[in-house]
Amino acid sequence: MKIAVVGTGYVGLVTGTCLAETGNNVICVDINEAKVKKMQDGQVPIYEPGLDLLFHRNIEQGRLHFTTNLAEAIEEAQIIFMALPTPPGGDGAADLSYILGAAKDISKLIKDYKIIVNKSTVPVGTADKVRTVFTENTNIEVDVVSNPEFLREGVAVEDFMKPDRVVLGTKSERAKKLMTELYGPYVRQGNPILFMDERSSELTKYAANSFLATKITFMNEIANLCELVGADVDAVRRGIGSDDRIGKRFLFPGIGYGGSCFPKDVQALVMAADENTYDFQILKSVMEVNERQKTILVDKLLKYYKNDIQGKHFALWGLAFKPETDDIREAPALYIIDALVKNGATVTVFDPEGIENVRNLIGDKVNYATNQYDALENADALLIATEWSVFRNPDFEKIETTLKNKVIFDGRNLYDLEKMIDLGYYYNSIGRKLVD
Repeated sequence: MKIAVVGTGYVGLVTGTCLAETGNNVICVDINEAKVKKMQDGQVPIYEPGLDLLFHRNIEQGRLHFTTNLAEAIEEAQIIFMALPTPPGGDGAADLSYILGAAKDISKLIKDYKIIVNKSTVPVGTADKVRTVFTENTNIEVDVVSNPEFLREGVAVEDFMKPDRVVLGTKSERAKKLMTELYGPYVRQGNPILFMDERSSELTKYAANSFLATKITFMNEIANLCELVGADVDAVRRGIGSDDRIGKRFLFPGIGYGGSCFPKDVQALVMAADENTYDFQILKSVMEVNERQKTILVDKLLKYYKNDIQGKHFALWGLAFKPETDDIREAPALYIIDALVKNGATVTVFDPEGIENVRNLIGDKVNYATNQYDALENADALLIATEWSVFRNPDFEKIETTLKNKVIFDGRNLYDLEKMIDLGYYYNSIGRKLVD
């Protein structure tokens, strides 16, 4: 098939590249000329494991193309994916200006039947708004399909190529047939393509992310309670995760969720509820708890130093909101940095992929190390904010000789408690016995 993807952000680029991998001819279009030029020159603009291989292969084989010319991109496309940002506005509601603006531009250019696919995460009713844009600007027939993405950063290529399910919101039999043909190669193992109405499809994405955010937040609350009653959150996690009704995933406690999806989608679902005069109390609590959890390491740190860290210097391992990505949006590490600096401390940071994004965001607010051990120089303690694999089995002897004190505050529970006791560290983690 001939496919156009409007927007080459995280979702758009992964979508376009993976669609090309199954033999489709894909043109990705973006208004950022410098970015498009880089992609045309073979540079992948985001860090996502496995993406570069498919990116280069499909460019070399002539199936993946990039342009700034919208008319060129959509002229022969049978299906047009809109993968554009929907950032929260001033009131927290999703901003649809990029989606509706692109729909208007496309509506004035099309000459024959197209399927318009909303790939972005959008509020309930967006498909209706997009359809209205087309009916106001063209007599050409289109079908508007809601097709939310469920990609996890760090394993997005695998998620796209082998999805748990494909959700498609459309009532059109013509669109159903073409979308089934398009997604057929990705569900050969029997995972379902779920057709439903557009509004249900749109709500499915918000509901899924909000449920997962709630699950994470619940476990963080359990972890905090474990510390007060003397229980071990790892034991509790294993105990409840063995129940098939609950499952093992998203039960690891830590310092809150971040990224581009969970914070925005939970907030947007609450806003949608408010607009329909429904008080979504559980999600409001999720947002409140998560906000507190992001700086719980700093609370622990202040308690240890008797509320005085003026002039102290700390090392921070991890900046991205999760491992295997360079995405720092709503990352807990940023909140930790703010709190430390406001309390008069200085910080040296290291992250395998996220350093440049942080440097571009906050400049010289912190010091930047070229590796994890250099970050420890002259530090009074080490804080861990992201569970990168490279942090899981460090050289503890090197840590001991570099850190000023054998003190670690671990927001991701990377290390075995008995080992930390044997090594003689003060080790403060989440929901587990304090090692001192």
